[in-house]
Formats: sequence, structure tokens, C-alpha cells
Amino acid sequence: MNIRQQIEEAERKNLSPRACLSAKSRGRQRPEQPHPIRTAFQRDRDRIIHSKSFRRLKHKTQVFLSPFGDHYRTRLTHTLEVSQIARTIARALRLNEDLTEAIALGHDLGHTPFGHSGEETLNELLPGGFHHSEQSLRVVDKLEYEGKGLNLTFEVRDGILKHSKGRGEIFDDDPEEMPATLEGQIVRVSDVIAYVNHDIDDALRAGLIKEEEIPAKITDILGKHHATRIDRLVLDVVETSLKNGLERIAMSQKIYQALIDLRDFLYEKVYFNSAAREDLNKTKKVIRELYEYLLKNPGDMVKEYPKGDSLERRVGDFIAGMTDSYALAMYEKIFLPRVRF
Repeated sequence: MNIRQQIEEAERKNLSPRACLSAKSRGRQRPEQPHPIRTAFQRDRDRIIHSKSFRRLKHKTQVFLSPFGDHYRTRLTHTLEVSQIARTIARALRLNEDLTEAIALGHDLGHTPFGHSGEETLNELLPGGFHHSEQSLRVVDKLEYEGKGLNLTFEVRDGILKHSKGRGEIFDDDPEEMPATLEGQIVRVSDVIAYVNHDIDDALRAGLIKEEEIPAKITDILGKHHATRIDRLVLDVVETSLKNGLERIAMSQKIYQALIDLRDFLYEKVYFNSAAREDLNKTKKVIRELYEYLLKNPGDMVKEYPKGDSLERRVGDFIAGMTDSYALAMYEKIFLPRVRF
């Protein structure tokens, strides 16, 4: 019995009967020989971490564009916070932590530069629209490794695709809308727990809101401090999921409603705040003009893969993969005059 098989045996003995076992994965799109040391989900996690798309997350906007200060979140730090929260829940429920971590680390690989402003713009421009969760799956399936993709397992791909719910139901009654594994469901709720709390933290730091503005109906239930809110939300997910026999990941109605209220507060006071969106609205012009230019002048920048995909979609891939700084630098090089002395 090699090391991987020992790990798989330990999963069978120690994890919940509701856990998704590495040895029971539904497999990859292209079959591969098992690794002697790492399980299938560990390999997926490692492939994501070593991908170029993952590295680019450090220079992509979360909420605040190029903030002056070292402590604002980026898309990468958001991803790491989601991973930490999700792993804590998975471990407490005796579910597969490696699978949970792989989904969490890969869930935002398809995010555009300039946060949701970039996503909104590409959704308007691209035939068929654009959504970052679908693009994240496209990244791992078709774009990484020069078009070969990462060849991830079904369970990780499913969790990546179904992690996002926008302003909709976090726990959707339609099973087709929910991840197929409990581990994927954990990432879905952990994404919201992470961003509502760190975006509140960043908004306070930026002076967009004051602590006393957060409604008492929220703070009375979740607490007034960042760590307290996360702790109460995580504890509630664990306790409620155990109470229902791990049939699905769940929250109590009281805590769930407080989470939704906090999310709604953020949309009203931060995401749709004119001061926060002023620069982000300018970036729509950047993306739109880059898109139009690249359609006419794709050159060597726009890749020829995936084969059979339209030029519009491949230009969208190129722009979605840009970091904020790269998009601004390209725009400046193409459209702004340079003074020569």
C-alpha cells in the first residue's frame, strides 16, 4: 500500500459517511494514473495553486480599485479567507478538507480585472454574456497550460461552477443549482461569510461607512467585531448542518437572515456607493475600448485556443485574465499619447 492509498484508507475510517472520498471521485475528463503520494483532490489543489491564473489574483480588485494602503483585500486574499473559513467548517463536520480547499482556491480564477465592474462590462459585451463562475470553470478546463487545462476532477469542477449565487439564495431549493457535494456547498456559503465580513472591514477602513451605521438588528445577532461575526456564522453552519444529519449544509433561520441583511446593507452602502464606484465606473470605458481594439487587432495577444471558439470569446478570455495594472498599462500604451523630450 503506497502513501496515497494510506491517505485514502484514513479518509474511509475517519471522515463522515457523508464526506466525498478521494478514492470515490467521479474522475477527470481525461483519465490519469493515480499519484503515489497525493490523492486526486490534493493534486487538484496543487495544480490550482501553481497555475498562472491563481498568481494573477493578487493584482485583481476585490472592491476597492488600487487602494492606497497595504491592508485592503485583493481577489487573492479574499480567496485565502474563503479557503480558511471553508476548511474550518469541513474539518468540524469531518468532511473532505482537501476537496473543500481545492474548490475554494479555484472558485474565483475567472474573475475579471476591476472586480464586478469588469464582470458587468464583459457581460454586456460578449455574445452569450459573461459570469465569473462559468469563466473560472473555463479557465481550469480550457485556458490554463496553453489550452490544455488543468484536467481537474468532477467534484472540484462542479464546486467551482456552482459556488456563486449573486444576490440570490445561498441555499437554493433546486438541487441542480447547488454543488453536488457537501464540500462544494461549504465553499458556497463560506464565500459569502468571507466577503460580507472583509468588505465591511475594508469599507470601514476607507471611511465609506461607520460602525454605528451597521443596523442593530445585525450586530445584536452577529456581533460588532469582524472575528465575532465570522465565528458566530461558522458555528451556526456547523451546528445546524449537524442537526439536520448532514443532509445538506445549512444555517438557522435567525443567523441566515442576519447574514442576508448584512449582505443587503453592503450592496446599499458600499457596492452601490457612488464614491466606491466612481473609479470602477471609469474602468468600464477601459475594458470596452480594449475589447473593441482587440477585436480589430488581435495580433499575438489573443490566443488561438480554444479551437472553434469565436474571436469575441477569445478576446473576452484575454481581458478577463488581465490584472488591474496590466489592463491599465495596455490601455495607456494603446490610447494615450506619450510625451517625448
